[in-house]
Amino acid sequence: MVTLPTRNGGTVEITRSGALVDIHVRDATGRTVATVTRRAGEEVALLAPLYRPK
Repeated sequence: MVTLPTRNGGTVEITRSGALVDIHVRDATGRTVATVTRRAGEEVALLAPLYRPK
């Protein structure tokens, strides 16, 4: 599992499960606001815009 911080104090957790990855987005209080399952490798394209410098 990989946990990435977000700018607003939340987290994005990425857990690999075979050919899939589960992505859990949590707010600053730890409440899950989104859960997504993607094929391994797709998470990079999904999350890249969140971590590009402005």
